Amino acid sequence: MSTKSTRRDFIKASAMAGGGFLLSFRWTDALAAPLPESAAREVSFNSYLSISPDNVITILSPNPEVGQNIKTSFPMIVAEELDADWKNVKVVQANLDTQKFNRQATAGSGAMQHSWDRLRKAGATARLMLMEAAAKRWNVSSATLTTENGFVWHKESGRKLNYGALATEAATVVVPTEVKFKEKKDYKLIGKPIHNVDNAEMITGKPLYGLDVYREGMLLAMIERPPFGTKIKSADVSAAKAMPGIVDVVIFKDKVAVLGKSTWQVTKARKLLKVEYEPDGAVESTTDHDRLMKQLLDKQDVKPSRKDGDVDAIFKTAAKVITREYQAPFLSHACMEPMNFFAHVRSDGVELIGPAQLPEDTRKNVAKLLGVDIEKITLEMTRMGGGFGRRQRSDYSMEAAELSSLLKAPVKVMWTREDDMRGGQYRPAMRYRFQAALDAEGNWIGYRMRGVGVNSGNSTRPDHFPAGAVPNFLVDSIDHKSPVTTSPWRAPSENFLGFAEQSFFDEIATAANRDPIEYRLSYLDRAKKSPTGAVKYDIDRMKGVIELVAEKSGWGKNKKVFQGFSAYFSHGSYIAQVAEIEMQNGNPVLRKMVAAVDCGVVVNLSGAYQQVKGGIIDGLGHALYGEVTLKDGVPDQKNFDTYRLIRMKEIPDVEVYFVDSAINPTGLGEPALPPAAAALANAFFKATGKRLYNQPFMQEDAMKGVKFG
Repeated sequence: MSTKSTRRDFIKASAMAGGGFLLSFRWTDALAAPLPESAAREVSFNSYLSISPDNVITILSPNPEVGQNIKTSFPMIVAEELDADWKNVKVVQANLDTQKFNRQATAGSGAMQHSWDRLRKAGATARLMLMEAAAKRWNVSSATLTTENGFVWHKESGRKLNYGALATEAATVVVPTEVKFKEKKDYKLIGKPIHNVDNAEMITGKPLYGLDVYREGMLLAMIERPPFGTKIKSADVSAAKAMPGIVDVVIFKDKVAVLGKSTWQVTKARKLLKVEYEPDGAVESTTDHDRLMKQLLDKQDVKPSRKDGDVDAIFKTAAKVITREYQAPFLSHACMEPMNFFAHVRSDGVELIGPAQLPEDTRKNVAKLLGVDIEKITLEMTRMGGGFGRRQRSDYSMEAAELSSLLKAPVKVMWTREDDMRGGQYRPAMRYRFQAALDAEGNWIGYRMRGVGVNSGNSTRPDHFPAGAVPNFLVDSIDHKSPVTTSPWRAPSENFLGFAEQSFFDEIATAANRDPIEYRLSYLDRAKKSPTGAVKYDIDRMKGVIELVAEKSGWGKNKKVFQGFSAYFSHGSYIAQVAEIEMQNGNPVLRKMVAAVDCGVVVNLSGAYQQVKGGIIDGLGHALYGEVTLKDGVPDQKNFDTYRLIRMKEIPDVEVYFVDSAINPTGLGEPALPPAAAALANAFFKATGKRLYNQPFMQEDAMKGVKFG
């Protein structure tokens, strides 16, 4: 495969010793530090890649690292096309730089899809330049040369040179306009399990995260925030301000910030604040949301998102109509590292450091807030202790910037766990109504679905299966605007929609007296052979993962286990899952989850497995236990004692199988989560004869008296 390079893709190659220097950051130190002395002579080939004469290959990883392993996987792609020896590769987190990089973001499982070819181009280009430099030195044609493990070889003469020895000369070579990528069969790194490049630092507790950031003279800030839908009526801050170590107490935008020299002093002072609030518009409770969503499910004259056939007519004549409703609560993102950010607003510019999934948006929002030129703002990205969509918002970084501007000092804002639970951006609460029409032979002839959400935007996916497979099809969506703040939560909307859809499909197959896998495959075949309307998912990829998971799980063969099936398309990837439950002392025990995944080329086998396993566990845990409820704008859950997460002993064995694919990588950070809860619920039905419709499952009537393990 060949690809053209454009001027935007690469900066001019130059030897750094000739007039500039390369600045990076070692997060093994609290402060930014220059690279080692040898690295000052590095040769920069493009935005991603430098090589030093002593053969250290530095690869910049531009996207935020939130645990999705991108800081390892991105450099692997560059190193693969470069034919580098991985042990000589050093990975450095790049800062935000919109001139050098495109889409420095972690959102929508889109990083790998967006950057795959760009990263390959970076490595392949440098490789050709190194070969050309060797050809000139040896006075041979570059066509007679090859590369392997960081060396350029002239096989005919047996001569070889490592990349470091050629780096300075290679910098003078004209950047090629066309490069050829490796074929999959020739990969040596891609597809292998490679350890996370930050493992040693994480295990030994070296500074990596936003909470580790320190600057001389920095103030620590903790903030009291109003309940949803309220504003400050009065605030007595005198006692807090008088506490030792407290520099100031600032009231801004219905928030009260306590600033001081140490975490302990600020925490103690904050407890002395006396703040009274009053309504500022609607003040809502969970009971209000439940009532509103039920009302909206019955709303008339809603514009459909998609409509095929004559749905109303077919439901009137159907032999059987199945109607079910499913409800989901608000969920906290529950990141292990609470929100935090550092800002230093100076007269000559603004320095930002911290965990941000959308750093460019963060910089834009801070620029707008402060009224400064965006080019005067720098942003360093730290590793994130979880994100799941929460760190796509800029509220916490804007708090740091505003306080630094007001105090004329560097400020690090720190949220407590209680702040995160009570004032966070939640997964929207949602409710769905599904209806299926069957004829006398159990054929699926009609489908109707409505989604209602609280600040969820579009809570449906109208082009997902069974679109195209069922001849009479209708999907619509309604959103309730609320003062309760929400944000994307791992696989937005799909995180619950996947459960509701896949549980309902299982119930349809049961009503038709058909095996759920066989029933699904038959309708995928129908969508391929005689579709109704557009089919916007890949039928063959979907069938591939379903057939693979059936094979690997031994579907239906072991009569001692109760199996539940689900399959979902999300963020360009296809995942099918089977949950296995055994009855032990009259109680269901989840023993195993089996997943089959088609995400295109698997870059890092270890990272890919962890993404799938993590998504499954996250989906199971929140479906079983997760819930945020509100009373008059105040969340009832404040910490992990009341916001239950899955525990280590409750995690089942997880088997993951990847389809051997040659297509470009598709999303993987989110797709494994949506189908997990449905596989569990469908297995639970097989084991107990009881259906689960609402989350968290452990509060369902069907779970009463059940010790789920």
